[in-house]
Amino acid sequence: MKFPGKRKSKHYFPVSLRDPLLQPIKEMMDTENNQAYIVGIDQTLVDIEAKVDEDFIQRYNLSQGHSLVIEDDVAEALYKELTEKNLISHEFAGGTIGNTLHNYSVLADDKSVLLGAMCNNIQIGSYAYCYLCNTSSRMDLNHLQGVDGPIGRCFTLVTENGERTFAISPGLMNQLRPESIPEHIIAEASALVITAYLVRCKPGEPMPEATMKAIEYAKKHNVPVVLTLGTKYVIADDPQWWRDFLAENVSVVAMNEDEACELTGFSDPLLAADMALNWVDLVLCTAGPAGLYMAGYTEEEQKRQTLHPLLPGAIAEFNRYEFSRAMRKVDCQNPMRVYSHIEPYMGGPEKIMNTNGAGDGALSALLHDITANSYHRMNVPNSSKHARSYLTYSSLAQVCKYANRVSYQVLSQHSPRLTRGLPEKEDSLEESYWER
Repeated sequence: MKFPGKRKSKHYFPVSLRDPLLQPIKEMMDTENNQAYIVGIDQTLVDIEAKVDEDFIQRYNLSQGHSLVIEDDVAEALYKELTEKNLISHEFAGGTIGNTLHNYSVLADDKSVLLGAMCNNIQIGSYAYCYLCNTSSRMDLNHLQGVDGPIGRCFTLVTENGERTFAISPGLMNQLRPESIPEHIIAEASALVITAYLVRCKPGEPMPEATMKAIEYAKKHNVPVVLTLGTKYVIADDPQWWRDFLAENVSVVAMNEDEACELTGFSDPLLAADMALNWVDLVLCTAGPAGLYMAGYTEEEQKRQTLHPLLPGAIAEFNRYEFSRAMRKVDCQNPMRVYSHIEPYMGGPEKIMNTNGAGDGALSALLHDITANSYHRMNVPNSSKHARSYLTYSSLAQVCKYANRVSYQVLSQHSPRLTRGLPEKEDSLEESYWER
């Protein structure tokens, strides 16, 4: 599933054979006019992991096992000591949206555009240099706004007892200004991807204003806004504010079961996803060992019944129409709610290396499918696939499979960023997983 990258269309969209309504197709070429991509806004930061002793934690006045924001001078002293004593074990480009766009570009082998702040002067070996080195060459970084100072750094300090302490130095990562948001880039995108962190900054920082400007452009040009909730603590501060924000601005929301509970009041991910459909058009909810859920709308006349076993749950036989494709509610004449669920791929990895980024990985798969739909509509507009304005190229059930597989890949590696796309043929023998 490697569309919308540059490759011969007949292998990925054999519509001329299957679609009698289709007029003769011109050969698909990736030109400026038919290129599909996503754009995202992020707080550019680098994740730095180091093994330290408890004395180190106390010396820098950190709280073991908790997350604290530290000043830039403290961050510089801390980073210098870690470097001099050779304590750093891993250094990765980070940021929720940066990770999502990177994984999208690896999966799709195609363009994504990152908006945010980046150091004007980058020294070889610095953390800003590390950010660029660990970012897919398919990500367009030409629209980043330069700043005179450091980008964000998140220090993960692991003590001998395995406890993880987080020290976050924001640097100038929230200095993205509204005038640095290019309207033409958002106007042509298949989706605008943002995170809840962007609208929760210190007073006086321009990032929230820049984010709202991007949302304004997206709504003006009918581009779906995709929001990932980030952390339950941000939502818990004012759940009603976030419900109103979703209803006003967002088409697709991605969350885990904890964030979903804070947002909706339901601990059951299915009920939480159903409640979220009161505010948005499509929901992706990861639920750890329970797998992941999707909920969305489709046109009642176009609903498609599943061939999978019907599942019990808080909504009886909720997956009955999971073979339906998602639509925005406003595009439906008779909107109908549809749901899907999938267990963790292969039961989950034998050893989970890293839980950070699994949800971002799942979202990147969903974004790939949304962009594939745009790409196909640009190139084969007469296909019956586009008889109605669908949001996704595939059914909810198929997107669940794809998102699930990407999450598995991220869980089984140390970095939240994929280094390569999924294998053409699975290494495991369980081909029946894909044939279900």
